[in-house]
Amino acid sequence: MNTGFDIEITESEESELCDWQLPLAFMKKRHTEEIVGSRTVSQTWRLKERMKTVSVALVLCLNVGVDPPDIVKTTPCARLECWIDPLALSPQKALEAIGGNLQKQYERWQPRARYKQSLDPTVEEVKKLCTSLRRNAKEERVLFHYNGHGVPKPTSNGEIWVFNKSYTQYIPLSIYDLQTWMGSPSIFVYDCSHAGIILESFKQFCIQREQEYEAQINRNHSGIHNNMPMPPPLKNCIQLAACSSTQLLPMNPELPADLFTSCLSTPIKIALKWFCNQKSSKLVPGVTLELIDKIPGRLNDRRTPLGELNWIFTAITDTIAWNVLPRELFQKLFRQDLLVASLFRNFLLAERIMRSYNCTPVSSPRLPPMYHHPMWQAWDLAVDHCLSQLSTTSTQADYKHSPFFAEQLTAFQVWLTLGDEKRNPPEQLPIVLQVLLSQVHRLRALDLLGRFLDLGPWAVSLALSVGIFPYVLKLLQSSARELRPLLVFIWAKILAVDSSCQSDLVRDNGHKYFLSVLADPYMPAEHRTMAAFVLAMIVHNYNNGQEACLQGNLIAICLDQLSDQHHLLRQWLALCLARIWTNFDAARWCGVRDSAHEKLYSLLNDPLPEVR
Repeated sequence: MNTGFDIEITESEESELCDWQLPLAFMKKRHTEEIVGSRTVSQTWRLKERMKTVSVALVLCLNVGVDPPDIVKTTPCARLECWIDPLALSPQKALEAIGGNLQKQYERWQPRARYKQSLDPTVEEVKKLCTSLRRNAKEERVLFHYNGHGVPKPTSNGEIWVFNKSYTQYIPLSIYDLQTWMGSPSIFVYDCSHAGIILESFKQFCIQREQEYEAQINRNHSGIHNNMPMPPPLKNCIQLAACSSTQLLPMNPELPADLFTSCLSTPIKIALKWFCNQKSSKLVPGVTLELIDKIPGRLNDRRTPLGELNWIFTAITDTIAWNVLPRELFQKLFRQDLLVASLFRNFLLAERIMRSYNCTPVSSPRLPPMYHHPMWQAWDLAVDHCLSQLSTTSTQADYKHSPFFAEQLTAFQVWLTLGDEKRNPPEQLPIVLQVLLSQVHRLRALDLLGRFLDLGPWAVSLALSVGIFPYVLKLLQSSARELRPLLVFIWAKILAVDSSCQSDLVRDNGHKYFLSVLADPYMPAEHRTMAAFVLAMIVHNYNNGQEACLQGNLIAICLDQLSDQHHLLRQWLALCLARIWTNFDAARWCGVRDSAHEKLYSLLNDPLPEVR
């Protein structure tokens, strides 16, 4: 007999005990330890506002065949624009072909956006284009892409150059005016020499606008009417520039003239060509540029060599950004807008490639240098692995897939054996997210993810901040039985930390997944218990959740299992029933019709006090 003091006594000794020494009930460890609520973690993973880039202005100032007066080009020099040699066609046809190619390159990243080309335009044409796109975009983002290879460099007064109608003069276009026409939210891409000047001018004009607006408000307080619109906030304007304010673009004839644009819009193609031009040792030194163009597959098919490379590139650039950037900035640039996220992943490549030619791309918001991150070595190895097979594999069927993802999962597994909250987060977490897309590694990835989430609320918050939520939500559509225990465990952990996810589950019919798990007699009681917990969280103080689960027959499913031998399951079934009919008469009447009160009555004599 346990007295509560960990001393075993006999029945005869018990009769001699004073009242205060009598054995006590509820003396197991779970009853005696201090009740301390889990430390809450503030919810920062949800995006304050999702956004889409719905309109794109492609402004090309090339003036094919005429070099700008302030730049002396080398002979030979870089010529390709959007992978087209402008001198191989007539000037007008070249301009149109380049504009068409640029649009196709952007469409790969955002196929649903509205694209408008402005080829060798005047100031009025740019104004008309920008104001039209802003008007149609309303509160969504607009992208302005500027190629200034055929005009003088930007001025220190904050001007870029376009043309007059007869192409006899270069006409300045003020960044101040461009801000007015574009409004916010916007993203600007500047591919021209000395592009950093534009960023500096842009910031100065934003400050100037705010000062003018404040002055106007002050005058308004003095009785003067204020008609001045709010200036576009700088924080809502993202900018990517090809180089700093003092640098020229590379003229190496081995490179495209629009190297920055190539990095942003065709990253795999330029990354492979740059890799082959490097003098560093490679597994197969004899790989040529012609051989690169023969890599089989499609970029959007992960099962093909080219698609696998693209997949690895996405995982690596995501990982670099997540490990280096502050969480809020990572969320804004890499999770809020699909096109912006793609451009910034590719911007990391642009920084790496262009720095090797003494050119430093700059951005607003400014990013710390990431070109030397050790994950780039993993990218080089993946490229090497792919290229090494080009000369030996005759068909795509002979291609051996990269070990990259398996190796990264192993690294994550090693971290888990040593990991705790005080250590740096596992750098492979964004890669685990990408691996969930693959059927080959999905089971292992979910197992490791579950083990990570089991470390505590801090681990759940970290996984949510990296963007795991939409992936595990979509996996609820899978019919694979082997995933069920892992997904139920993962969702139990997520809902224990952030119960607001109940609305996402109901909206996407995710509750049906857990109803099927709970109703499955072949599912171990432990997993059915977790499913009951998830469902109890879905219906807790949430009318839509109660309604959805009532229609899913939750009450009958729970009542049928009240006599199960697993006491935790009985406990959570009772809690689930209590929560579904709290302030919900339709569920109460359903329970009455199913004789719920009679079936629950037997639990009053349950041997477990928690169930009682």
